[in-house]
Amino acid sequence: MKTYKANGVEIVDSLYKDSGKKKWNLMEKLLLGLTPRQYIAQALRNPFNWILAVIFAIGIPIILGRFFFGLGWVTHSSNDYPWGMFLGFGLFAMVPLSSSGFQLGTTCEVFGRHDFEPIERLGLLNGLLGYLFAVIYLMVDLGQPWRLPYPMVVSFGPAAVLFLVAWHVATYLSVQVAEVSVAFFEWIGFPMGKRGVRKITLGLTVAGIILSTLHQGALGALFTYAPGKVHPLWYSASFQWLHFFVSSLPGGLCMVIAVSTIARKTMAWRCGQGFNDNLDKLTIALAKGASMGLATYLTIKLIGMAHDNKWEYLATGWGQWYMFEIFFGVILPLGLFAYAIRNKKVGLVRFSAFLTVFGVVLNRVNTAMITFNWKLAEREIPHWREVIISVTIFAIYITVYRFILYRLPILYSWKTADETVEATEGARVPKKVIREEEPVPVGTYRTREESIIPTAGFSSLEKGN
Repeated sequence: MKTYKANGVEIVDSLYKDSGKKKWNLMEKLLLGLTPRQYIAQALRNPFNWILAVIFAIGIPIILGRFFFGLGWVTHSSNDYPWGMFLGFGLFAMVPLSSSGFQLGTTCEVFGRHDFEPIERLGLLNGLLGYLFAVIYLMVDLGQPWRLPYPMVVSFGPAAVLFLVAWHVATYLSVQVAEVSVAFFEWIGFPMGKRGVRKITLGLTVAGIILSTLHQGALGALFTYAPGKVHPLWYSASFQWLHFFVSSLPGGLCMVIAVSTIARKTMAWRCGQGFNDNLDKLTIALAKGASMGLATYLTIKLIGMAHDNKWEYLATGWGQWYMFEIFFGVILPLGLFAYAIRNKKVGLVRFSAFLTVFGVVLNRVNTAMITFNWKLAEREIPHWREVIISVTIFAIYITVYRFILYRLPILYSWKTADETVEATEGARVPKKVIREEEPVPVGTYRTREESIIPTAGFSSLEKGN
């Protein structure tokens, strides 16, 4: 795509083409302004697409086979090891990495930090897709997805933590769809829908705060159903919910850093000026929040260990594995963050963010799978079909993520079209004037109505927009 753009091919970034007289139709938008031949040619030239094609060719038939032959065909899960990769990785690891939605929404909409808006939509999209695919992993594990509403609507279980998690995730997904829909309405040219969502943005943000914080902790509270099964170093009856909630905060922020790094590296042609100009400063700002979250998480882990008096377990083999997780997932990135933030080392900040994401994923997999039933002599080894299905669903997640970033105004600003100019004979006729809004410098604080919204942020409330 960057080759086509460099050669002057017009890429869709507004409702109207350069002439300002004709709108892009839906097919042209989906094809990014290219002809079908050009679009297929650039897709075939990308080697990553061939890797995805191989994964889908192998994995999708196995996913279909799981629903035809049953769960036992693809997993070694049993009563001793009930949570395999579909939940251990797909649910428990995807959800904390998706907390960026409510964090960045709160930052911009509640605290008025509109200087974060170049990455706000990316954070919201990351949250939406993370939760969506966590639900997809859950449905593959449970089977019979058509019965998903049954425990939520037909047979209530308000005393169960799973009932709480199910309702929170379902409701929060609806909130995130509404938040991300602003970019979609811009893309399809539906200003009334955009204005409608903008009017309830504050309410959506507050709802997101309540729902997300509650179910992040509720996922940890699930493990209190199985006292004694999870290794004591990864389990605390008093602090389990707090461990899950606090660790999700740096996990979500670092996931945004990781995704923004990959996006600017692999799709620079789609990144707008405001996104590129502000990304380094915003990356350091996100790292400051992530480092405070890591410090809080480490403190609570130590308090929980002292409260339950588990120090003797550190001298065992499990203790060495626990120290590996804490050092490489918490202590090392925390130290690197401190040095990188102080010295403005953006590259080191990004490396530390990837380390933090690794640490959060490792913690969830350890808690749900590796240390579960730690006293048993035999460990569960995931079935090869289970591994392939997990990789395939994650590949679909990447594909959908990329599809949306290519098209919707997430990394770039949607150029507005104002109908304002008088005709030469005195009558008012539509004349399209395309312009791109200027970015707000990092550190600038303005009200929503006063601010000039940057490239990837929500557009200001303009007439005709």
